[in-house]
Amino acid sequence: MSLVRLNIKGISYSQTQNGAYALILSEVDGDRKLPIVIGAFEAQSIAIALEKEIKPPRPLTHDLFKNFADRFDIVVKQVIIHKLVDGVFYSSLICERDKIEEIIDARTSDAIALALRFDAPIFTYKNILDKAGIYLKVNPDDEDENNEENILLEELVAEELESVTEEESDYSNKSLKELKSLLEQAVANEDYETAARIRDEISKR
Repeated sequence: MSLVRLNIKGISYSQTQNGAYALILSEVDGDRKLPIVIGAFEAQSIAIALEKEIKPPRPLTHDLFKNFADRFDIVVKQVIIHKLVDGVFYSSLICERDKIEEIIDARTSDAIALALRFDAPIFTYKNILDKAGIYLKVNPDDEDENNEENILLEELVAEELESVTEEESDYSNKSLKELKSLLEQAVANEDYETAARIRDEISKR
């Protein structure tokens, strides 16, 4: 399977849904965008890494990992988003130490936060982009093309975040037994953001 390189287009915040963020990745040699819903902490960490001039007074978790890796001569060479299951993206860090490569499993949001700190390229497989990538149809006659693309991105993000919210509302109709079963399933699938939402619903009960 062929790899496709991605760039970070930006992070979008939902004005209507508190605490909901979407990371937008764009195809380097193409027009498709890949939206990924991420948590607030990861969004903050990625935003800080994108803004080179912002230096937190104390290292964030991803900064700590970078400092730790530097101390022990570990380099993150690249990040690969290698799997998509039920809307959840799975990623790997390709690391190198003493000319030996290791593959480490990671959440996509964490992997990208680290890729920025190591200046490592981000890739995905063509079949994942074919499945989840979205074209933004910008009018070529529009003088303010960037503005129209931003509007389309907002609509795209709203759709992604709305689907997450619909999942949350479904939890209110579930019994405690069903919620606990869903929680175990989410943890087994390493979908910790969904697990956190289910846990919150259980706590409300």
